[in-house]
Amino acid sequence: MSYTPRILAFAGSARKDSFNKRVVQIAANGARTAGADVTYLDFRDLPLPLYDQDLEAEQGIPENALKLKELMKSHQGLLIASPEYNSSVTPLLKNAIDWASRPVAGEAPLAAFADKVAGIMSASPGGLGGLRGLVHLRSILGNIRVLVLPEQVAVMKAHEAFNPDGTLKDPQQQQTVEQIGAKLAMVVAKLNV
Repeated sequence: MSYTPRILAFAGSARKDSFNKRVVQIAANGARTAGADVTYLDFRDLPLPLYDQDLEAEQGIPENALKLKELMKSHQGLLIASPEYNSSVTPLLKNAIDWASRPVAGEAPLAAFADKVAGIMSASPGGLGGLRGLVHLRSILGNIRVLVLPEQVAVMKAHEAFNPDGTLKDPQQQQTVEQIGAKLAMVVAKLNV
């Protein structure tokens, strides 16, 4: 691949042993194998206050939100693993999206999201693997001008699904997650030639 896609990978979880952090790393490896330059972001490294328009008006966009926006703007693809909280996305993930969507003077609307491509996935101890939350994530991303790949994966019974090295016990599922990363790299490359 002559063009090197830049992909930002992250999970909507702050938990140290997050299943979603594990699954997005698998997808990130699939993207790297396909030739992408992948940056992994842990939201623990960029803490953000809850979005509050009064806070923004009084103090401006927080420094970490600006860092997040710059990271997103410098990558053409997003790999997102979203835990499911009460059948939706996590507050952490929604808050990050909300802060990154805030405009800065001289910047095009939704500059951190417009014309990006995303691959989405989830992992959950439940029987649906976080699938219900992916419906909401797909809707949110689509409404802020992100093209979301039709392929997605939801790893159910995640507390039993991983090997100690972070790979999935089911080789077919491992391959499916890797393929989401590879597909994202391929689509981003095709759109940027």
